Amino acid sequence: MTSESMTSQRAVRWHPPSYDIRIEALPIPKIEHPDDAIVKIQLAGLCGSDLHMYRGTARLTEPCIMGHEFIGEIVALGASFHPRSTGRPHLYSTLHIGDKIVSPFTVSCGECHFCRVGFTCRCVESRLFGTPLTPGGQAQYVRVPRAGGTLYSLQDIPDGSSLADSSLLLLCDILPTGVFAAFQALSHAKTLPFTTKQPYPLSASPPQIGDASFLPFLEEDKPLTMAVIGLGPVGVCACIALLDMLVTRKLKFNVIAIDPNEARRAKMASIYSTIGGNYQFGGFQVADTNNVKELVANLTKGFGCNAVLEVVGNTSALRLAYELVRPFGCINSVGVHSDHTVPYKGVELYDKNVSLDFGRCPVRAMFPMALELLLKRQDVLGSVGGETSLVEKIASLDDAVQIYDDFDKGKCGKVLFDPFK
Repeated sequence: MTSESMTSQRAVRWHPPSYDIRIEALPIPKIEHPDDAIVKIQLAGLCGSDLHMYRGTARLTEPCIMGHEFIGEIVALGASFHPRSTGRPHLYSTLHIGDKIVSPFTVSCGECHFCRVGFTCRCVESRLFGTPLTPGGQAQYVRVPRAGGTLYSLQDIPDGSSLADSSLLLLCDILPTGVFAAFQALSHAKTLPFTTKQPYPLSASPPQIGDASFLPFLEEDKPLTMAVIGLGPVGVCACIALLDMLVTRKLKFNVIAIDPNEARRAKMASIYSTIGGNYQFGGFQVADTNNVKELVANLTKGFGCNAVLEVVGNTSALRLAYELVRPFGCINSVGVHSDHTVPYKGVELYDKNVSLDFGRCPVRAMFPMALELLLKRQDVLGSVGGETSLVEKIASLDDAVQIYDDFDKGKCGKVLFDPFK
C-alpha cells in the first residue's frame, strides 16, 4: 500500500435523507486495527438491499460509502497476519498481500459463539458494509475489519481461477442468500414429511414406540409446492438454488416464481428455459401477483404452498406469503425489512399453524454450498449481459447516479461497478 501514489479515492457516497448519491473524492482507508485488511476493489455490486439506504427507509442521518458486495486484491494487512498465528481463523496465518478475496456483506470475527456454530451474520462483532460505521465497497479501496474471519481467499476455492470476477461477486451476498432461503425452507420440520416420505413427526425423529396408524402417502400427498415471491437478483438465485436442491433429491415439486414486474418474470422464464431441461420430477411456473392465488389453489386443490420464500422485504409480500401458504406451512423471509409492523395477527398464525423464519443470511457459513452451485450453474451465473445472465452489465462509478435511479424504478437488473473503469 505504501507504494501507491494515490492519497485519495473515488467512491459512491449516499447523503441523507434520501435519493442523494454522489461520486466523491475521499481518503484511501488505512489500517486501524491489527486484524484489518485493506482491499483494492476490482468489482462492487449494486444490490436490492442498497435501495433501503437510497430511499431513506434505513433512516440514517450520516453520509456513507455505499455497497456491501465486493471482490478485490489485498494491498495491506494488519500486524495480526503472520505465519505464526495459531488458534485463530486460518487466514491470519495464510493471507498475503496480493491475494484475491471475496467478501461477505457483513463482518464476522470467526471466533465468537455465533461464528463457531455457523451463525456468522450474528457475530458479536457483526457490522454491515455500506453503513456509516463500516464504509462499503462501491469505491476504489475498502477497509475490512476482522478480516481473518470475514474474508474468503480465492486460494481456498478449487477451480476459482477459472471463474470470472463477475461470477465470483455473486458469492458476496445474493447467491448465498438465495441458497440460504431454499435450504431453510427444505430443512424446515414442516417440509420434512415431503422430503422423507414420513408423516409428521416421524419425519424429524427416530422411530417411535407404538403404532401411530398413519395411512400410506397417496401420490397426491407427495409433491412439494413452493413459491418464491420477488424475482430480483436474490429471488432468481433462490429459484435456481431451490430447483437444484429439489432435483438433486429427486423430489416431486411445483415451484411458482412470483413478481409484478413483467421484465423480471421474463428474465426468470428465460433462465428456467436454460436450466430446466432435465427436470423430470416437477413443474415451474412464473406468475404475476394478480393471478397467483388462483394458480396456487388450482395446483394444490385449494391447500396452498408448503413453503413460501419471501425475498422482497415489504409488508405486501409478507401478506401475500401468508395467503399462499397452506395450514402447517412455513414462510421463510430473507428480504430486508424496515420497522413496519408484520402484517399478521397472532390468531391468524395460530389458526393456520404457520411458522415464520426471518433474517439475514450467514454468508460466511453458506460459502461452500453457494460455491458448489456457482460452479454447477455457470450457464446462467457465469455471463454478463445475455438474455439469461444474472448480471446485466458492468459500469463505471461515473454512471452510479443514473444506475441507482434506474434500479430503484425497476428499469435495470443486477449491475456491477468497476471503480477503475
